[in-house]
Amino acid sequence: MDQDQKNTFVDKRKPQPLLATALNVAHKFLVLITRWFLRTIYGEHGQKVPPIRNLILMESATSLATKIRTKKLTSVEVMEAFIERGKEVNPQLNCIVDQCYESALKDAAKADALVASGTLTEEQLATEKPFLGVPISTKDCIRVKDLLHTAGIWKRRAIRGEKDARAMELMRKAGAIPFALTNVSECCMWWESVNTIHGRSCNPYDTNRIVGGSSGGEGAIQAAAASPFGLGSDIGGSIRMPAFFNGIFGHKPSRNIVSNDGQYPEAVSEEQDMFLGIGPMCRYATDLKPMLKIITDEKAKMLRLDDPVDLKQVKFFYQLNDGGGSLVSPVDHDIRDAMEKAMAHFRTTVKADVRKVYLDKMRKSAPIWFGNMKHKEELAFEQQLDNLEGRINPYTELLKWFVGQSNHTFVGIMTAITERGGVQYGTDLYHAMVRQRDELLAEFKAMLGDNGVFIYPTHPTVAPYHNEPIVRALNFSYTAIINVLGLPSTAVPLGLGREGLPIGLQVVGNVNQDRLCLAVACELERAFGGWVAPEVLA
Repeated sequence: MDQDQKNTFVDKRKPQPLLATALNVAHKFLVLITRWFLRTIYGEHGQKVPPIRNLILMESATSLATKIRTKKLTSVEVMEAFIERGKEVNPQLNCIVDQCYESALKDAAKADALVASGTLTEEQLATEKPFLGVPISTKDCIRVKDLLHTAGIWKRRAIRGEKDARAMELMRKAGAIPFALTNVSECCMWWESVNTIHGRSCNPYDTNRIVGGSSGGEGAIQAAAASPFGLGSDIGGSIRMPAFFNGIFGHKPSRNIVSNDGQYPEAVSEEQDMFLGIGPMCRYATDLKPMLKIITDEKAKMLRLDDPVDLKQVKFFYQLNDGGGSLVSPVDHDIRDAMEKAMAHFRTTVKADVRKVYLDKMRKSAPIWFGNMKHKEELAFEQQLDNLEGRINPYTELLKWFVGQSNHTFVGIMTAITERGGVQYGTDLYHAMVRQRDELLAEFKAMLGDNGVFIYPTHPTVAPYHNEPIVRALNFSYTAIINVLGLPSTAVPLGLGREGLPIGLQVVGNVNQDRLCLAVACELERAFGGWVAPEVLA
């Protein structure tokens, strides 16, 4: 990195205009009033999930697979344990919206029969079916044969998958057994998982708090130890925010590396398909690489996942906040402190090169994302909410919502309304946002090279109360900006903060340098503990 490039990453913030400052002050006041109101309504703390009483639930997916093929556990035992746990926690969390327990148990018995037959050696099973007999869950927008495929859209409430999505097909081929489907936000375009078909999901660490979205039910089921691993999808943070709020790992892969076939809503342009990514969600970092290797299929070689990573040779760049984005919350002290501790670990223990940087365009993450999400195909959100069969009238639906007669959420309706007044495709503002994205991507590429990672907050606050995201809407920009850049990013848990809720960070790499993100995630798990399980009484 030459001197000119280094100067790019120096903090040169200019004072905000008076109007922007006044708007941010008013927004902070609104956030404080809303927090006080919601805390009064809900109470400061909600319930936690029941303790774990079966140690099978504490195993990683990789460990379960090993024990199944070496006959230390049976797949049926494992499946029964997770089914029982799901039934125990779901009345509290509302994270499971459909299931195929009966067929999953039959598939588990078949997996045990294959192991017992000796047709394949342990080594062959490890290579050909690395997750043989392990239960897997996924969100209600990634198609699973015979299970619901609603994406939280009312008109899709009876639609079921005719076949598996490509990523799930690959996981099933690797021996994993789908058994549960998890909740999402309406049309998978909001960061609290609530819809009018299945209702609202609750956080395992505090049921008064959100699980994130749109893979929120998936984050909750895993954090509660009711599923060992699963698949999520991410176009603005839908893997990483739920992973962060629920204290698990989640990886958004590099652009165009995992097939989006079977994901609904479908990307409506090549650019959106690049922003969208299906990826692994799990409680243990060790499961990330084998999952990613499976779902990338023939493109796995592009990621060189088996190449060793020497963390001493990795360059670490970090930024503690977005620099003051408009209407975006400041980063919690707990999160900042955890990031500083993580950077101190890599600086002093690992002996890596660690540098604090400032990328000014990160302040504009939200407008850059909104601008780049626009497309020339005239497909409005109000059409998506009508399952592309027509279009809803959002103003009529808003009136119906106020009297409890709408089939859509308040957020879904307001998204359709605000979309009409946002950046329009082809305008000067649209092209300006595309240029900003391209310039920021060039900065990232120059900074990261082929051996650098960028450490950044996954989200500025811990999981807020239910409905609170309405007044903190743009906080998703911390993850969304990475989508439009097409970079890989791993959400990494760093324990619990002072409110008893998960905290963490995201590790961003250059395009197709996913293995660096995963290696850093494994080291952070080793150093700071990773997922914090519910109480264990086994």
